[in-house]
Amino acid sequence: MAAAGRRRVAFSSGVDLRSEEGREFLQARLAFFGKVGFCLSFGYFSLAYTSLALVTPWESLRRAFVSPWTLYHLSSDVPFLVVWLLCRRGRRPRPLLDVLDAALVISVCAVAALPPFLGRNLVADAHGLTLLATNLVVARSIFVPSTPQRTFWVAAAALAASLPGVHLYQALVAREQGTIAHTVQTGLWYVIALALATLASSILFGLREKVREARQLGQYTLEEKLGEGGMGVVYRARHAMLRRPTAVKLLPPDKAKEHDIVRFEREVQQTARLSHPNTVAIYDYGRTPEGLFYYAMEYLEGIDFDRLVREFGPQPPARVAHLMRQVAGALGEAHGVGLIHRDIKPANIILCQRGGAPDVAKVVDFGLVKELQPTGDATGLNVIKGTPLYLSPESITAPDTVDGRSDLYALGGVAYYLLTGAHVFDGATLIEICSHHLHTAPLPPSSRLGQPVPSKLERVVLSCLEKDPEKRPSSAHDLAAAILVCDDVGEWGEREALAWWAAHPAASARRPGASAAPSSPSYLTVDFDRRATLDGPASYI
Repeated sequence: MAAAGRRRVAFSSGVDLRSEEGREFLQARLAFFGKVGFCLSFGYFSLAYTSLALVTPWESLRRAFVSPWTLYHLSSDVPFLVVWLLCRRGRRPRPLLDVLDAALVISVCAVAALPPFLGRNLVADAHGLTLLATNLVVARSIFVPSTPQRTFWVAAAALAASLPGVHLYQALVAREQGTIAHTVQTGLWYVIALALATLASSILFGLREKVREARQLGQYTLEEKLGEGGMGVVYRARHAMLRRPTAVKLLPPDKAKEHDIVRFEREVQQTARLSHPNTVAIYDYGRTPEGLFYYAMEYLEGIDFDRLVREFGPQPPARVAHLMRQVAGALGEAHGVGLIHRDIKPANIILCQRGGAPDVAKVVDFGLVKELQPTGDATGLNVIKGTPLYLSPESITAPDTVDGRSDLYALGGVAYYLLTGAHVFDGATLIEICSHHLHTAPLPPSSRLGQPVPSKLERVVLSCLEKDPEKRPSSAHDLAAAILVCDDVGEWGEREALAWWAAHPAASARRPGASAAPSSPSYLTVDFDRRATLDGPASYI
C-alpha cells in the first residue's frame, strides 16, 4: 500500500470504514482536508496582507501586522496544519484519527469565535463567523468519511463552540437595533448547516456502502481492475479474514451465457488440479446470489513477458533458457493430467519474485484449457481459439486434433520473442499471419537479431517451431531436458537474477494487465463448421 498521505483522494469510496483499508482511507482524507483548509486559510491571510501593503503606509502596515488580529488569523491555520502534518505520513491509530477529526472543526470554530473579545465592533464579524462555521462543518461532511450520526454530533459541537462568540458580540458589544433579528437569523443558518452536513454525510456514506456491497463477492472485496481477457475480468481483491493479496477473476454479465459459464467453471476446476510452482495457484471459487461466477487465485506483482521485452528489450540467452525450463515444467504437469493450455503467449506468463526467489515464471489464464479426452463440447471443438501470433499450424487446420505439442509450438514462439524482441511471424492481417504459420519457415533467431545466438538453444527453439508436430519435442519434459543440456548459453542463476531485479525495482511493482493495449491482435476464433478454408472471410473475436 502507498503511504496514506500519497494516496489519491476520491469523494466516494467503497471501502469498509471499519477495516484497515477504511482507517487508511480516513487518514488520507483527513490529511487532504487539513491541507486544503491550511492552504485556503493561509492563502487568504497572505493575499489580504499583500493587497494591504500596496495601499497602506509601512508604519500602519507594521502596526496591523503585529496586532492581535494577525495572531488570530494565524492561530486559525494551526489546527489545519497540525492535522495535515500528522496524517500525511506514517500510520495513525483509528482513535487518534477520530480525535483529530473532531478537534479540527471544533477548535477552528472556537478560535473563530474570538473577534468579540479582541475589540472589534462590526456586525460583519458576526456574519463572517457564521459563514466560516457553517461552511466548515458542511465541508467536513463532504471531505471526511463518517457516519451521519457522528457528523451530526461533531457539527453540533463545532457550531456550539462558535455560537457564544456570535451572541456575545450581538448582545453585549453591538447593542444596536435588530440584535434579536440577527440572533434569530444566525440560529437559522446554524440549524440549516447542521441539517445539510448530516444529509451530505448520509448520502455519501450510503453511496460508499452501496459501492462496497456491489464490489463484494463472497468473502472477497474487489479493489482494482488489473486486466481483461477473452473469458473474464481480473481484479485485485481483499479477503475478509486472510491477509494475503488475492486476484479475483469474474465472468462479466454480457458473457454469462450457459456455455460460457460451463467453460468458465471448467477453467477453474481444471486449473485447480495443477500444483506446479510455475502455475498460478487457485484458492477458491463460487457464485454470487445474483449468479455472477468468480474464482480467486494468487495475486502476482511483476511484469509479463510481453512488457518485459517491450520495456527492456531482448533478454540474455541464459535467462531465456532459465525461463523456458520453468514454463515447460508447468506445461509438463498440465499435459500429464490431460490438459493443454491453448493460449501460451508472452502476456500469459508473468515474471515475478516469489518466496524470496527471483525470476519466477508463472503461467496464467487457462481460459482456453482443453482436456485431451473431453466430455462434451465445453471448449468448442473444431474451432480455432488462441492468439494468432502463437497459433500452431495444426490449431489452424485441425483444431480438434491439437495436443500438448501445440503448446510447445507457442512456447517456442515465446522464446523466440524473448531472444529477438520480435514475433516469429508478422502480417498485415490475421489471415496472413495464419498463412505464415502454415507455410513459412521461421528465420533463425541469430539472423533476426543480427548477432550470434547460442547454437544449441537456437536449435531447441526452432525445433519447437516445426510445422510437423512429430518433429517437435515429444513432451514438455523432453523440452525441459533439451534446454538443460544447452551448456553454451552462459550463466543465469540467483546472483544474476537478483542483480537484474535490483537494477529494475519498478518491475516488481508493475501489475500484469495494467499495460497499454498489446501491439498485436490478442484473440482469434475461426469456426470451421461455417467455413472450410482460410481463403474466404473469417469471423474474429
